Amino acid sequence: MCGIVGYIGHREAYPIILKGLKRLEYRGYDSAGIALYDGTDIKLSKTKGKVADLETRLENEISTHGSLGIGHTRWATHGVPNDVNSHPHYSNSGDLVIIHNGIIENYESLKKELIKRGYIFKSDTDTEVLVNLIEDVKKNENIKLGKAVQIALNQVVGAYAIAVFDKNKPNEIVVARLGSPLAIGIGEDEFFIASDASPFIEYTKNAIYLEDEEMAIVRRNKGVKIRKIKDDSLVDPYVQALQLNLEQIEKGGYDHFMLKEIYEQPSAILDTFRGRLLTNEAIIKMAGVEDNMKKFLNAHRIIVVACGTSWHAGLVSEYIFEDLARIPVEVEYASEFRYRNPVITENDVVIAISQSGETADTLAAIKLAKSKGAFVFGVCNVVGSSIARETHAGAYTHAGPEIGVASTKAFTTQITVLTLIALRLARAKGTISSTDYRHHLIELELIPEKVRTALESDAYVKTIASIYKDVHNFLYLGRGYNFPVALEGALKLKEISYIHAEGYPAAEMKHGPIALIDENMPIVVIATKKGHYEKVVSNIQEIKSRKGKIIGIVTEGDKQVKGLADHVIEVPETIESLTPLLTTIPLQLLSYHIALMLGKNVDQPRNLAKAVTVE
Repeated sequence: MCGIVGYIGHREAYPIILKGLKRLEYRGYDSAGIALYDGTDIKLSKTKGKVADLETRLENEISTHGSLGIGHTRWATHGVPNDVNSHPHYSNSGDLVIIHNGIIENYESLKKELIKRGYIFKSDTDTEVLVNLIEDVKKNENIKLGKAVQIALNQVVGAYAIAVFDKNKPNEIVVARLGSPLAIGIGEDEFFIASDASPFIEYTKNAIYLEDEEMAIVRRNKGVKIRKIKDDSLVDPYVQALQLNLEQIEKGGYDHFMLKEIYEQPSAILDTFRGRLLTNEAIIKMAGVEDNMKKFLNAHRIIVVACGTSWHAGLVSEYIFEDLARIPVEVEYASEFRYRNPVITENDVVIAISQSGETADTLAAIKLAKSKGAFVFGVCNVVGSSIARETHAGAYTHAGPEIGVASTKAFTTQITVLTLIALRLARAKGTISSTDYRHHLIELELIPEKVRTALESDAYVKTIASIYKDVHNFLYLGRGYNFPVALEGALKLKEISYIHAEGYPAAEMKHGPIALIDENMPIVVIATKKGHYEKVVSNIQEIKSRKGKIIGIVTEGDKQVKGLADHVIEVPETIESLTPLLTTIPLQLLSYHIALMLGKNVDQPRNLAKAVTVE
């Protein structure tokens, strides 16, 4: 959500910032802007729309010269998406310019006070309030920019990642974060600022990730000085070597990142269990679990907190943990969990799931759980992310960068990690026999190849998409382990095609959704041989008798559903707990092809963001 890019050094800043903004487009945004310092004055250009629109406008509007600059992609919070509300924003004097991710919750009271002091506001944003607050502090206290930023941020309630510079001190950029990620790339006499490392990966492999409530003054020839915002104490910067490479964030010959990431799932799942799953030795090795085994074994229950697709992965894990390890599980929307005064004790294990590791509601749920004494275990994809740092222990999915806003490989790799944890706990508790345990390990090791086989349905799925692309509603049904897959399939279609879709437990169809079924309603039914098959077949017969159009996701060789459904997509056979890793594949492909045929922006669907860093 929103993207920050900045540069100060010996190169021309504009091409670096522009390329960086393009790299951050996956985060979701509705407007963009760049400010450059050319040695004399700040040149600023911004516009509603995409980075491509900004590029056209900017190169006709201002000089692109300068070795200092900041750029931004905005996802609207305060004020509608338009040119004026786009970032960057000037202070009233025109000396300061700022970009900002997040929300200043007390902006209204700050704005009223600043208006009393004579400040004039051109936009509806909280960001313009912040830059003028910084200017007011700087002017009244007669202090340097860094100190003014610190004092101003101590008056702010909310979340932020900011980058600000003063045209009168063009050798430095001041940055700060609270609840929104910010990285500083360290080069030779040059520094890069970004929401994540992707904008500067080809220039340097060394980066500092700011922690919450930290600010940094980034100066040419003087390096980076980091301080705590609250007490002004110095922080020793931790420079880490980046594992990301440029090839990982390019499309690699695919038309879209989403399609690339769908097809990366065999290798992503393999990378997730590589080194952890030792089938020949019947061993699962996960340091985060082993080092905290007592916490898991003594847990009265597991609480899973997550949002969106990660919540669906958590629902799958509820079946896996309870079935294999016999531990009670509750799966909570992080956004609801944090506000309903939940009962949490030191005997609970909280598993927080997030692709980005920056999801604001999930981070807040983690802090709440820790304050109650619970042990918190994180599952995320991004190394060094906030959730990785806030949790007591955890496991990375190792899925590689996921650029498409609609998660695909995040879902399957999260399920893979959670399955490994459940199997390890089941083995330690003795709730699974040696034979079943080994069988699960063998089947899990076979999953990447079976996903490759499931991807072979792509051409047929595309044909089905062409038939149903113009409908207005879809219904997705599943039971047991595949009920969360039905929810996830419906979410994918909604996210990128903007077609209304609902996921339901198949048996619940009779308690409402059956009223919607007619000859115009396509119903996707997940009906694998493992798990309540005969019951699902009965549900399909009920749909058929009401003339609904049936798209069945079935096990290879199925004949019964084939005789009832209008279309059948086959996936390889596996054990019941692993079927979600296969049945989700055709649903991802179906949403992709329908959205593409409707001319939608598959990688950057409207109104959505990759990393939701505000409530």
